[in-house]
Amino acid sequence: MVSGRVIETWVKDIRFPTSLNADGSDAMHTDPDYSCAYVMIKLENDLEGYGLTFTLGKGTEIVVSGCQAILRMLMKQNVDEIFNNFAEFWRKITNESQLRWLGPEKGVIHLATAAVVNALWDLWAKSKGVPVWKLLVDLTPEQLVSTIDFKYISDVITKEEALSLLKERQSSKAVREDHLLKTGLPAYTTQIGWLGYTDEKVRKLCKKYLALGFTHFKVKVGHDIDDDIRRLRLIRQEIGEQNKLMVDANQIWEIEEAIEWMKKLEDFKPYWIEEPTSPDDILGHLRIADALRPLGIGVATGEACANRIIFKQFFQMKAIDFCQIDSARIGGVNEILSVYLMAHKLGIPVCPHAGGVGLCEMVQHLQMWDFISLSGTTDRRIIEYVDQQHDHFVNPTIVKNAHYMAPKTTGYSTELKKQTLVDYEYPNGRKWQEMFNAGIYKSL
Repeated sequence: MVSGRVIETWVKDIRFPTSLNADGSDAMHTDPDYSCAYVMIKLENDLEGYGLTFTLGKGTEIVVSGCQAILRMLMKQNVDEIFNNFAEFWRKITNESQLRWLGPEKGVIHLATAAVVNALWDLWAKSKGVPVWKLLVDLTPEQLVSTIDFKYISDVITKEEALSLLKERQSSKAVREDHLLKTGLPAYTTQIGWLGYTDEKVRKLCKKYLALGFTHFKVKVGHDIDDDIRRLRLIRQEIGEQNKLMVDANQIWEIEEAIEWMKKLEDFKPYWIEEPTSPDDILGHLRIADALRPLGIGVATGEACANRIIFKQFFQMKAIDFCQIDSARIGGVNEILSVYLMAHKLGIPVCPHAGGVGLCEMVQHLQMWDFISLSGTTDRRIIEYVDQQHDHFVNPTIVKNAHYMAPKTTGYSTELKKQTLVDYEYPNGRKWQEMFNAGIYKSL
């Protein structure tokens, strides 16, 4: 058991000036500064857990305030009691009678929930001396199900069904864990595809990631159809016809616009179109999917889905072909496990979104649990990889031959280096002050 009560918490606004090089740029988010609200939870035995939720710069201070409101509910809590009935605690913080009005279970307050919950999972895994993926794998089906709140999704999956699914995989888990440790799980790269990159940079990056063993490449589209055609032609020339090419519109289109736009890109054989329209428009996604499936183009979404209920309806309507969970968009590991279970039952492969600060570090753990304990396969399952900000983490993700290798260090891989906090805490961090003084940035 974990020992101790929560004696200290804090949350920091950490931002990186990625907009200076167009890193992360897409049709909707043209100048993002990759950022996070970064949480610490400390126990009386001095054990510390770290968690975060991803943002794009402005507004991170609002998420920080949300984290502070939730963290107040943790003070002096015995973490043994939290982890023994994690679902009940998760419901307590997401259903606080006044705070819930700010969502409920969506938007800033749910982003804040993710940061706090992710820190708790980091704490739990560290207390056991294992990575989060291993903690999840080693939990009994009963223990794992006890972390999940099934409220509002029991019409699709019940606790009893979840237990049955997990028990079916128990006997063969060791074989898959051995495979994971030797081989890892397949990754795709988005690093070639940011909308603000020059043609020269795109060509150079295509060559780089081909040499690193990547066979799946994602490109941002949606700003200008002629430019999309030109860029996709360039990228196909570099990666060849045998490799998979995915495209991502980041919510910019209307329904019919999405269908017509993608028909014009059909010749480039897109494997999927990601976020073709509003992330809340389930029926709109269904119309797009029905129109594009005959062309061999799948529809993917999920990085901006508000909660498990939205995912439930996407699955029920068969409105998407690929589910893209995000480790910091909905309420942390607990809620994400419920999405994996629903997706598995209804036959939708999960391909995690990981384009942001710390997202690669976290989603690898989730997909590794899924491979060992639930889906048991890598078929049509691949994890996004973006090669930036990893150097700021104490235990960064390791990708070899286009495969995520299983973390061996304890926790959720979420701890930032102390120097990063000194340099990039906003607005008083050393690097930010240097940029303000040099006129590179104006303080917001």
